[in-house]
Amino acid sequence: MNDSSERPAPRPAEPVSSLFDEAHAALMTPDPASKCRMAIALRARWQQGRVARLDAAAPEVIEKPGRPPRPELVDPLSVPRRRATTPAGRAALIHALAHIEFNAIDLALDAVYRFRALPDAFIDDWLQVAAEEAHHFHLLRERLRAHACDYGDFAAHNGLWEMAVKTAHDPLLRMALVPRVLEARGLDVTPQIMHKLHAVGDDETVAALEIIQRDEVGHVAAGSRWFVYLCRERGLDPRSTFRALLDEHMPGRIKAPLHRAARLLAGFDEEELRELEARAAAEAGGAPGGSTL
Repeated sequence: MNDSSERPAPRPAEPVSSLFDEAHAALMTPDPASKCRMAIALRARWQQGRVARLDAAAPEVIEKPGRPPRPELVDPLSVPRRRATTPAGRAALIHALAHIEFNAIDLALDAVYRFRALPDAFIDDWLQVAAEEAHHFHLLRERLRAHACDYGDFAAHNGLWEMAVKTAHDPLLRMALVPRVLEARGLDVTPQIMHKLHAVGDDETVAALEIIQRDEVGHVAAGSRWFVYLCRERGLDPRSTFRALLDEHMPGRIKAPLHRAARLLAGFDEEELRELEARAAAEAGGAPGGSTL
């Protein structure tokens, strides 16, 4: 029999760290590649039980998350239209999509960091969203590099993060306006972008967008699920509440045509889609609305 002294000493268990501190650290990391790695690793660590909902300081409103020095952020009206018919236009279009995905990482991390009173299932959903958005950003950055560009080479706007600040005080408002309006808009327009890119032979970017579109259905569905949960917690009717929030905060933001199949998978129902289509027609003066990124 071997002497027990010859056995290696057991390794000490890795200390459990704060989920909220790690989400904040990833949120405030400026380097895009590092932010992506941290978001993906945080989800894995949460699933393995290596981070926990430990006591932490109350969340601060983050006016500016960690960002690289570029892209330059300008007024949305100053961002030029991105057309897929020229190499420069395709690069600018892919950059615009990559910028959306980069901001979406921060929005998901902020939901974890900020809305810490919600159940573990909420954390599960938004850490998954953060990790998938990080993968999306990587896919699009690779396509940018294939077009001899990189993230930061084109101007962009700050609209997505401005909405994060606007909704920082209320998870119900965040779930209504970010996944169910801004991200749902992506479900509507991405197939049109894919069609344009396929027409000019950029099937590699189309393949990346197919992955993104599939995952984004799940992201909007998570927003729908938690919006309904929060409405029921507060004794509110989800449909009338969503209608009132659109009227108050985002008039004119619903545009036709809606991608009905994707939205149905993402938690909208037929009656709600009919209401949104009627809203879009009324806000466009009764004419069918167009779709631009």
